[in-house]
Amino acid sequence: MSAIIAYVMFKVGSGTEREVAQKLIEFDEVTQADVIFGEYDVVAKLVTKDLAALESFVSEQVRNVPNVLVTSTMIISREYKSKEKLSKTK
Repeated sequence: MSAIIAYVMFKVGSGTEREVAQKLIEFDEVTQADVIFGEYDVVAKLVTKDLAALESFVSEQVRNVPNVLVTSTMIISREYKSKEKLSKTK
């Protein structure tokens, strides 16, 4: 079975977005954590070996990060990658 890749969206305590993102990126399972605008405050991309590991990681590790109020997990069914790099100058 291949790895499970998921995005976890976070609602966090007001003003703690950066702190939560910095804490999340310390976990080996988290490949990226970003502060975002909109309904959620932070999004993290994570990779686990299987669904059981994902469930365990989210429920036992992620939800225990200080100031995390709500999580919403979206499992990726198929991943597409761009062949072009985004321009860093505009």
